[in-house]
Amino acid sequence: MIQVMGEALIDIIVSPAGEINSVVGGGPVNTARTVARLGTEVSFIGGISQDALGKRIRRLLESDGVKTAIEQDCVAPTTLAIASLDDEGAASYQFLIEGTSSLSVTPEIALKAMDANATAIHIGTLAFIFEPLSHATRSVVAAMGENQILMVDPNARPSVMKDPSQFWETFNASLGRADVIKFSGDDLDFMFPELSNQEAVRDICSRSRAVVLFTDGSYGVQVSTNNEEFHVDVPEVEVVDTVGAGDSFSGGFLTYWDSHNWNRSRLQDANSIRAAVEFGIKVAGLTCQRAGAMPPFAHELV
Repeated sequence: MIQVMGEALIDIIVSPAGEINSVVGGGPVNTARTVARLGTEVSFIGGISQDALGKRIRRLLESDGVKTAIEQDCVAPTTLAIASLDDEGAASYQFLIEGTSSLSVTPEIALKAMDANATAIHIGTLAFIFEPLSHATRSVVAAMGENQILMVDPNARPSVMKDPSQFWETFNASLGRADVIKFSGDDLDFMFPELSNQEAVRDICSRSRAVVLFTDGSYGVQVSTNNEEFHVDVPEVEVVDTVGAGDSFSGGFLTYWDSHNWNRSRLQDANSIRAAVEFGIKVAGLTCQRAGAMPPFAHELV
């Protein structure tokens, strides 16, 4: 079983022509839904509002088979994100988050929601930025069991960081415990502007024991460990948009790992890492061929 921690929100998707659609989103929700749709048990640690949009989020999670680790709805309104698409389908984001449901999770609530039977915990996105959610995230990392895998996806959103110190505090707190860290080019450009992407990845590898996955869009995935580096190609697909692609990659990677009953020590094996990355790429590729964050079901990967 896998637990995913972070925000649940509604994505307001704006097309290049200004047409508007809405979908349930939030990077962690997308990751959790991916895991569930691929057939692995998953629970979501995040605040969900009691308003109409929160009920919509909960219905979708339940329909996909995602369990909610925090059962009680919160009174704060649902978090909103505005995802503006360019002509290539890439999204830029604005968030309406202050005083909303995503920030209702305290360390006490998060620690109570943890499941000792979870084989892996996934953290990232807005859970790195805003209090008390960022504090709750650090508390969860500190409380993890020795055998649990920690996957980190910073999914940095500098446009909403009034003060990036919270982001860095949470990232640095997770760095020493992380087993897998996924970066996009946007993440690396923001976090390490003085370094090339490759230099930044090597720097992270030298400062942690984690497997670093640099997802570079159509250029593929660069995998780096303390022992070796290798590249995994991405097949060409017809992209509708990239909303949720990185999240579904992470969900695919974790699902593959969990379905094979591999533990933390297996992350030293390059062949196992490559197989999980290839599966994550396949999952992300199918997500890119659909509007919004709509990860595939297991039967679609056969």
